[in-house]
Amino acid sequence: MNTNEQYKEVIEACKSIFLSKAADYGTSWRVYRTISVVDQIYIKAKRIRTIQEKQEQKIGDSITSEFKGILNYAVIGLIQLELGDDDGEDVPVDQLQQLYSKHIETAFHLMLDKNHDYGEAWREMHQETFADMILARLARIRQILKNDGKTIMSEGIDANFYDIINYSVFALILIGEGMHVG
Repeated sequence: MNTNEQYKEVIEACKSIFLSKAADYGTSWRVYRTISVVDQIYIKAKRIRTIQEKQEQKIGDSITSEFKGILNYAVIGLIQLELGDDDGEDVPVDQLQQLYSKHIETAFHLMLDKNHDYGEAWREMHQETFADMILARLARIRQILKNDGKTIMSEGIDANFYDIINYSVFALILIGEGMHVG
């Protein structure tokens, strides 16, 4: 299977979880402000890092499920940036599917462009690095929020969420190939 097929397979698994949770809870996450979405991702990335460092865990959620959660929260962050994060209004399932697909399509094309330039260097990276890179992107978003969403020469909040999506996909592909712990 090639990267494009693996990418789409990972996304389908994550999207299925996302839509199932939307059926269970609606879009209760609409009340989250951007910093709250960042903190949700942080909790998951920090847990992955802690498991990696301690080489043990006490609760059942796997590293795989945490990367899937990170990916879905990054999509939530992008949806919130697009719709605004101040009303908590429920989003109909058909619109939610369209928004999810739209943001994943953007992430996919970004991955294609970066893979072209970087030659799939991510395939030689360690799982620990993906967790660290996600944590670094979260720190960037926090700093941008402290700057009232403004940057001087750096990419914005959305670019960091797209990177988080792609790092999560890469980690999940490598877990699926048996290259990383799941």
